[in-house]
Amino acid sequence: MLAGGFLAGCSVLSLLASAHLAREPEGVSPAARGEEGAEEGEPPAASSSSQPHLIFILADDQGFRDVGYHGSEIRTPTLDKLAAEGVKLENYYVQPMCTPSRSQFITGKYQIHTGLQHSVIRPTQPNCLPLDNATLPQKLKEVGYSTHMVGKWHLGFYRRECMPTQRGFDSFFGSLLGSGDYYTHYKCDSPRMCGYDLYENDNAAWEHDNGMYSTQMYTQRVQHILASHNPRKPIFLYIAYQAVHSPLQAPGKYYERYRSINNINRRRYAAMLACLDEAIHNVTFALKKYGYYNNSVIIYSSDNGGQPTAGGNNWPLRGSKGSYWEGGIRAVGFVHSPLLRNKGSVCTELIHITDWFPTLITLAEGQIDEDTQLDGYDVWETLSEGRRSPRVDILHNIDPIYTKAKNGSWAAGFGIWNTAIQSAIRVKHWKLLTGNPGYSDWVPPQSFSNVGSSRWHNERVSWTAGKTVWLFNITADPYERVDLSRKYPEVVKQLLRRLSQFNKTAVPVRYPPKDPRSNPNFNGGVWGPWFKEDERKKKPNKKAADKQKQNKTKKKSNRKKGPSVDCLVGG
Repeated sequence: MLAGGFLAGCSVLSLLASAHLAREPEGVSPAARGEEGAEEGEPPAASSSSQPHLIFILADDQGFRDVGYHGSEIRTPTLDKLAAEGVKLENYYVQPMCTPSRSQFITGKYQIHTGLQHSVIRPTQPNCLPLDNATLPQKLKEVGYSTHMVGKWHLGFYRRECMPTQRGFDSFFGSLLGSGDYYTHYKCDSPRMCGYDLYENDNAAWEHDNGMYSTQMYTQRVQHILASHNPRKPIFLYIAYQAVHSPLQAPGKYYERYRSINNINRRRYAAMLACLDEAIHNVTFALKKYGYYNNSVIIYSSDNGGQPTAGGNNWPLRGSKGSYWEGGIRAVGFVHSPLLRNKGSVCTELIHITDWFPTLITLAEGQIDEDTQLDGYDVWETLSEGRRSPRVDILHNIDPIYTKAKNGSWAAGFGIWNTAIQSAIRVKHWKLLTGNPGYSDWVPPQSFSNVGSSRWHNERVSWTAGKTVWLFNITADPYERVDLSRKYPEVVKQLLRRLSQFNKTAVPVRYPPKDPRSNPNFNGGVWGPWFKEDERKKKPNKKAADKQKQNKTKKKSNRKKGPSVDCLVGG
């Protein structure tokens, strides 16, 4: 079925890009650059390959309002210009946290189909993106792409097989964890559980431990990759910036223009975003300089909504990062490419982060195996030509182990669904939430105007006692202010049945307990793989063997005595 009508686009105003020129990496031979002599605004001729260069830029924790063309006081001239010349995605959804969005981008599958339904992968967990899932870089390598990742991984690393270079990337430069210091690249997960987190492929990048700000360091690496690669051969660049995730840190010069922002967290956040905007200008300039731009597709996305307590703002949307309200899952996003047919347009069709997997593989002239069960759709014609989206629904998630809503019940879900379970689904115009959807306030921009606790002029929600089901017409009410669950019980039932259908296809949740062997102190002070494959093949030690022998003896003696307790109870 074709998707229904969707939200109108936001303002199409854009600002001129700032003129911060990218510095050419040293030691790069002219022959490696492709065509030379390109000046900004005069890119070299497109490469000879029919396969486009694919550049996916993922920002971290950028709020929905926090881009110039959404009305922010934070200036983002590069993002505004690229979006204005491309296609703005104004009905675009991601997941409410880091790992879920990244896993869905790289596999084209919902969380319920990879076992990553709950929270994020913690540094100490023996967990990673399941190895039996084909990844986007693996599929692109099959059709001749050079694949490179720069930035934040956050898809697990307890085994070497989980590392980015083992999941399809020719090279990796970045961090494995979800956050860390922007300058020292250290991360403490708990007291006495601290380590270094900067990697070059499969090894700690100690030689880069020179106090450079990560946004700038990652940009320099991207420039070096582009300068070294032959632009006549297709390249896939996944640039996952750490910014603007906490801790809130930025080089001093970026604070100057935001002295008027009194709220310290908002001011720091603004400085970080200004630096990120400049970095993307430098990446775009490098694409032009080294001969990639004319045959490139640049996609920009945030991984989830902003966190108001860490400076982010999602106004006028409800909620924040970590919630299934629109403020947690509706993202800033756009596509910029000379290959687009409808440049300078706004796409209001339904798009989800899982859609990039089939879309990019199709653009790359790759193949998707017939038996691969994807949740994403090829949406290139929707983006480029303005056609209707093939997508009519999104399963935002079903998390069976998240804290249950106290008043949820099967009765509240008409016997179709237990409304104590955290879940959210979108079908055409309708959105349904059950359980505990997360932080639910609206945080207007004025909340950041004063210092101290008085700054929180939130619109507080008065919860109705026992409420565990919400229904909204997102097309008419994108701000989720009018709950229609009591007015349209039949629509509620339809969406609950759809949730139940999705749930039947879910795989078990992968959320193992902490493994003490993960401590960086056991690994040379570095966060990294700790699980050794041969450990599973080791024979049990003497104590374990003796205990096992004792258990067997007990079982034999029990059988001699007569029926077990279970048998007696069941009699």
